[in-house]
Amino acid sequence: MKPHSFLTGLLLLAAAVPRLGAQTGPFPPDNWPATVDLSQRVHFISTDGLLAAPGENWTPDLTILTGGDQVTGEFTIGGFAGLKALGNYFNVADAAYEEWADDETIDILVQAYGDAALFNAAGEPRNFNFLTGVLPEIAFPVGGQVAVEARNRKWNWILFRISNGIRASDGTRHVGSIPANAQGASNAGGVNGGTIRFEGVPNLILRAVAFGPQGAFGEPEAVNVFLPADSCDPEPVTNLAGLDLNAQTSNHLEVINDGDQTVSFVEGVGPENDRRRAVQPTGTYLNFGITGNFLGLPCNDPRAVKVCVEFYDDPAFAGLDVRFGPEAYATDDTGGIAFFPADQRQVLAGSGGWIKRSWIVPAVNLKGVNAGALTAGPRFISENGQVAVSRVDLAVLRIGTHPLAGQDPLADCFADPSICLGLYGNFAELNLATDVRNGLDVGSSGGDQEMIQEEAGPANDRRNAIRPAREDGSGAFAHQYLNFAITEEALGPSSQPNAHLAICVEYYDDPALAGAQFKPEVYQAEVNGLVGLAFTPDSFFVTLEGSDTWRTAYWEIPNMKFLGVNQGPQAAARFVLSNKIFVSRVRYGVLRPCGPTAGQNPLADCVPAVVPTLTATLGGEPVQLELRWPAATTGYTLQKTASLSVPDWQPVPELPVIEGESRVLRISPAAPVYYRLVPQ
Repeated sequence: MKPHSFLTGLLLLAAAVPRLGAQTGPFPPDNWPATVDLSQRVHFISTDGLLAAPGENWTPDLTILTGGDQVTGEFTIGGFAGLKALGNYFNVADAAYEEWADDETIDILVQAYGDAALFNAAGEPRNFNFLTGVLPEIAFPVGGQVAVEARNRKWNWILFRISNGIRASDGTRHVGSIPANAQGASNAGGVNGGTIRFEGVPNLILRAVAFGPQGAFGEPEAVNVFLPADSCDPEPVTNLAGLDLNAQTSNHLEVINDGDQTVSFVEGVGPENDRRRAVQPTGTYLNFGITGNFLGLPCNDPRAVKVCVEFYDDPAFAGLDVRFGPEAYATDDTGGIAFFPADQRQVLAGSGGWIKRSWIVPAVNLKGVNAGALTAGPRFISENGQVAVSRVDLAVLRIGTHPLAGQDPLADCFADPSICLGLYGNFAELNLATDVRNGLDVGSSGGDQEMIQEEAGPANDRRNAIRPAREDGSGAFAHQYLNFAITEEALGPSSQPNAHLAICVEYYDDPALAGAQFKPEVYQAEVNGLVGLAFTPDSFFVTLEGSDTWRTAYWEIPNMKFLGVNQGPQAAARFVLSNKIFVSRVRYGVLRPCGPTAGQNPLADCVPAVVPTLTATLGGEPVQLELRWPAATTGYTLQKTASLSVPDWQPVPELPVIEGESRVLRISPAAPVYYRLVPQ
């Protein structure tokens, strides 16, 4: 992992701050809380280098890692520069992690920005989990919750307290030592190169982190006191603004034309069969202002903003490396600015056609950049050429309890237009029994996903297959994984938006493993512009019945990024298995939302038939038995028998009637009888 670099050397030059005895917050962000105990050993990091060590026992031993599945980015907000979690984790490495080997409890002091990232999707307090230990023995202690008062759009001091548990293998603590059975990058006494990892914290913004023994920073109830938020009207019940220059219509959006973002309006732009009115920057920038605070106020919480733009790929741009896309956006209402990744801009090839594509920019404040009296989303940049834009739509992706939460009013505008052109494959297959490797192969074996290939199956159908290999120290099977690699970008590049992926697996239903389970479990998905880990529900588990046959399992995951988990260069979901289940064949199919294969499932032959549900109720006068099943059911016969111990299933002669979406049969049996629906 690549650490962020900060001027931590300057921290040692500051004078010590005297301890002020028992006090209660809120404490100002420009100094450590007055509750700190300077006699205690503390390891810390100040991301902007402005928080000095208050005493000789404080040393800048901490580093916040970035890269892989724990990416962070520098972020200015609320008058200070911090780091923002661009994925799901903050992983903190302690160069002197051995210090905590004897501490039963570790206190974690942070300075965090008070926004929605501190809470759950409903805006309520949630447990803050931390990961400690190294594979295969890890723990997830809860550090506490943050009161809703911390959602104040200010920098807050927050104190978490976690237990430092004992390993079963050698009796040492999870933080402070590395056991003999350690797996993975455990050089700092934790996972993925770190020591203590903050779990499930997308969008969290931190400016300082410090580790200490219990009481080193005071008590949580004294530190976790927060200033109230400044008053602000709630977010409006709106989520979409737009400007169609060609149609000369506007929905609360207009072109900003001043300063370094002047423009010209042009007529007849585009190919012969699609001439349009458009706007071009006379310099480098294009900016669009929202009128009347239609989508909200700068004092509202930052939200992910999706922009959909139609722009002309002028043939004159060929070979000039013309690039177009979002450039800068506001992070708060006091002048904080962040920059959208330059590598996500569209490179124009000079195709001579109009391009329609979208970008999602996370955590945008509506103050905008150089928007004057208007509010705004991200500002656009047009590099090495003046790109003509005919239409812009801007959506705020609402969350939580907002009436429009979860809606994407620009769902038909895609971040990669190529998915609609049939340019990417939609099928990949690995069949170990026939040695087929068509865009899919066995993944890397090691760590917690060691795999073995060997023959398996019933005596009359032996096949080459793969299973997890690892066992725990007692010789029993440990909960392990299978992983498969997508090769040669068989399903398209990793940069494409979430794909709707179908998965079909052939597995051995081993009689010795009846009751064992498996499923695709963890994968990466993009949510509101941020990519992080996602997990399938427990309903995805397939349970072995022990039939001594090869069987097929099928799943669909609608939001798959092909970034993989512990597998590259590309992968889908990693499989979790509760025992040594053999898999001989894996197929992936992408259901495209548009283009020549829109809605087609390449794995249609694997989709299980819908099994109808038969329900029975007693009612009416006189009492009758009412049997009911879906009206759309075809290919099934209703049967009955008087006994289950010696069954004699016979077709039911009475015919059902159609009532709404159900087939209904009402009968008055003279004796106990059992009914079932069976395929014809």
